[in-house]
Amino acid sequence: MRKYTRFEIARILGARTLQLSMGAPMLIKLSEEQLREINYDPARIARMEFEKGLLPFKVKSNAV
Repeated sequence: MRKYTRFEIARILGARTLQLSMGAPMLIKLSEEQLREINYDPARIARMEFEKGLLPFKVKSNAV
């Protein structure tokens, strides 16, 4: 997986957290117990999906 800057990671996680909070399906399988353990937090779910490489986001570089 490509190494992202902290700004790219923040943007990716923010976008995915918003999607999850608006009702998008999770891309990671979590049991009901695991969901209760993390208090159904969309930010933590987004982070777990990111760490597993499941997010279909692409970052376009504007480097010259």
